[in-house]
Amino acid sequence: MSHWKAQFDNLIAPAVAKSAVTKHLIIDRGAITHVGEVAASVTSSQRAILFADRAGFDAAGYATRDQLVSAGFAVDQLILNDEPLPKASVEEAEPFIETLKSDPLLLPVSVGSGVINDLVKFASYETNRQYVSVATAASMDGYTSAGAPLARDGFKVTIPTRAPMALIADLDVIAKAPAEMTGWGYGDLAGKSPAGGDWLLAELVGAEVRDATAWPLVQDHLRGWLCDPQALAHGDRDATARLFIGLTAVGFAMEFHGSSRPASGADHQIAHMWEMEDLSLEGRKVSHGAAVAVGCVVTLALYDWLLGQDLSQIAGPAPDLNAALDELRRVIPDTRIADRAVLQTQEKWIDPALHADRLKRICTHWQDTRGIIRQQLFRTGEMVAMLKMAGAPAFAKDIGVSSVHLERTIRAAAYIRSRYTILDFLKETGLFERALSEVLPKLDQLAAHGGKI
Repeated sequence: MSHWKAQFDNLIAPAVAKSAVTKHLIIDRGAITHVGEVAASVTSSQRAILFADRAGFDAAGYATRDQLVSAGFAVDQLILNDEPLPKASVEEAEPFIETLKSDPLLLPVSVGSGVINDLVKFASYETNRQYVSVATAASMDGYTSAGAPLARDGFKVTIPTRAPMALIADLDVIAKAPAEMTGWGYGDLAGKSPAGGDWLLAELVGAEVRDATAWPLVQDHLRGWLCDPQALAHGDRDATARLFIGLTAVGFAMEFHGSSRPASGADHQIAHMWEMEDLSLEGRKVSHGAAVAVGCVVTLALYDWLLGQDLSQIAGPAPDLNAALDELRRVIPDTRIADRAVLQTQEKWIDPALHADRLKRICTHWQDTRGIIRQQLFRTGEMVAMLKMAGAPAFAKDIGVSSVHLERTIRAAAYIRSRYTILDFLKETGLFERALSEVLPKLDQLAAHGGKI
């Protein structure tokens, strides 16, 4: 038995059994031939509608439709245009919602990858029904998650929804996806490394303990999922299956934990800033996975710096909320985003007594936590090499972001989520400015030498 099939049996099948929503999950070559029978087993309706963009429909829409028709479904379809590319926003989901409202018996079937799956997930939840997802690329971790990361009025949030009741992942389809999309998925999965570090720091200061189910489901297997980026770039089906297994497991971890904490930390906050800015390169919107890959490298570089610090005597005054809100307004000029960021920042702000308690915990336990982080996280240079082999971007310049823009993004990212990350840790320990002043030039140097120094 191949390694990925063993992981399916040992990780994914038990996760499906534990899931409150997802009851059918097939990852295999030719899996799309099971769409009709799976759909028929989860609904008594005989009417279905395929939601897709043009690329997703070309990849798997025809086969999905044929299989549903063979299973006795009357099938309609709604295909979004490629120009402009669909956006991950609540507003973009409105046509899906209206279509589903018109017929309470329609079974929604998502055919595509990240944006389409999230739009259908949200529309299905809003109309109080479940849906079937047909994956067309290993490009992100949200297929099996219970949340839809969408922009609402310009501010990206993860909206609580429901996971699909069935997920079909045909490896013959997924292995043929554009190589850059697989690279995006690799970048999204790579971000779980610094996200794990952020959870460890949150636990160290008493902000949030690790989840005994979600943590090992992701962190115990991450190195194995990321271990062969070169084979992935060459379209190797086993490597692609291993990546998809990892992305799927992360989705379940988010469902079990009830939030995106197992998958998302400072790396995603950096990425979300660029997504909310509609960052584009050569006329194309930069994908979520590409933005996360760069955010991952930035965050790991901050961790490499932090691991070199002695925090056994750390002390200092609590950060100033008014000063923080002044900086927030400066680095986030869009008032729609800034107003929501103010609420997130106020939610996580702590009083001087709690700040003092956190510093005491750091002084006492930093040595032990540093050892765990050093063992758990990838080093920056190691991750850069892996991302490049997988065909994913690694540096800000790879996605058209200047050094000045990157610094502003990092500063802004600290304010857009109430979730505790390394950015909060550096601010609370008084190390934020020093960290940026020393890490950013090193990243510029690393980028200038193609990741080799």
